[in-house]
Amino acid sequence: MILSALAYTLFFLVVIGTILVILTDEDGDSGKKIAWIIVVALLPVIGILCYIVFGLNPRRNSKYEEHARRFHDAFSEYADSRTYRRLFGEKNREKIREGYRELSVLLSKSNGTTVTENNDIEIITSGKRKFEALAADLENAKDHIHMEYFYFRKDSGSKKIKEILMRKAREGVKVRFIHENIANIDISPRYYNEMKKAGVEVVKFTTARFNLLTLSAKLNYRDHRKIVVIDGKIGYTGGMNIGDDYFIRWRDTHMRITGNAVYALQYCFLYSFCSSGGRIPPSFDPLFPDTDRGLKRNELVQIVPDQPVDRWPVIHMGTVWAVQHARDYIYIQTPYFVPPEPLLYALKASALKGADVRIMMPRKADLIYMSIANKSYYHECLEAGVRIFEKKGSFIHSKTIVSDDYLSVIGSANMDYRSLGLNYEINAYIFNEETAVRNKNIFLADMEECEEITIENWEKRPWYTKLIQAVVKLFAPLL
Repeated sequence: MILSALAYTLFFLVVIGTILVILTDEDGDSGKKIAWIIVVALLPVIGILCYIVFGLNPRRNSKYEEHARRFHDAFSEYADSRTYRRLFGEKNREKIREGYRELSVLLSKSNGTTVTENNDIEIITSGKRKFEALAADLENAKDHIHMEYFYFRKDSGSKKIKEILMRKAREGVKVRFIHENIANIDISPRYYNEMKKAGVEVVKFTTARFNLLTLSAKLNYRDHRKIVVIDGKIGYTGGMNIGDDYFIRWRDTHMRITGNAVYALQYCFLYSFCSSGGRIPPSFDPLFPDTDRGLKRNELVQIVPDQPVDRWPVIHMGTVWAVQHARDYIYIQTPYFVPPEPLLYALKASALKGADVRIMMPRKADLIYMSIANKSYYHECLEAGVRIFEKKGSFIHSKTIVSDDYLSVIGSANMDYRSLGLNYEINAYIFNEETAVRNKNIFLADMEECEEITIENWEKRPWYTKLIQAVVKLFAPLL
């Protein structure tokens, strides 16, 4: 009886202690805290284990900071002053429209990368175009190919890209390849071993290994980025992974970049590569060549990586800033809409002050629970005047923002808790009128395949649908 009483007491203290840890997380979103407390209270054993694996906040952790410092020390050993100026210099900030300079400062707070000039961007909205352009650029690589993807599948298009990588490696091109571990868990090691035998340097994305956070780091903090750098002169980033869903079936947005922004993509890749066990080459000259000659355009671009090892979630903060400062309009495309509280309130406030706030999502997400979670936020947004559009037909996977004919954002981050707080993400912020108009016209063209959801029609949905959405919304911050 005494042992039983002690066991119950100890278990009770563990549950209370876990709840106190959740409550005292200084950086935690209150909605996310409430969701975790409900899980721990209803399912104590499973809830505590899940919180240890998926809920611990890694920001400000000294071990992560040490891990990042090792990369920066290695980078500083090899990088020259020219590379540092292009990555971290601030002279181009004065070329941004005055009201947006503070956004650039905010976006540089965690990683230091700044605005680059002399860039030429192709916005790619066709998977076929992405495949053809990428394949051609890979075929023309002379020195190196760097590739980092969340998904790298085994279907037809993926195998063709894989074959090009292996052939270029056999020709003597240095091919470095990072694949996300958890997202590609269904891919046999043989798939990657074939690449290794051909000379491709393959590393599996992992985060710092230490103590109790080891399991959490491996399962929870995923590499959601999509990066290609070819010869240090051509870069790709955006929403498209490597797979036939992206090449053929889905509507997505990506970018092909030439110019100085490729320096920042290279820097982000090297960070991931080094963090995953790869070695930075001692000669940096081939990795950071001159990239700004003979360009058609001169677009100002800030490449912004975000990761749970950084102190500040700058992509989340930057998104809130963009929504709050929209004067005339802000148009957003996202496949997953589970906004943290600060972003949700910013969207509603911007609409209430009179800005034209539009959000475009797929009618049906690729994951059924995300469809329910997306819709659980409709009512309060519609009530505030936010306009919501559901795209019919092909699934839309784009992650874009355009505002006031000046600011464009294209990247990998969704409008959900995972992208804005847990994943390794990368977005490009473009400060350019012509690009913004192009991006806006893409949004308006997509609207032709959308149905607008009105508050009147939304309130007519069945009571049981409202109940399901309300329940899912409680746990949406954990998805």
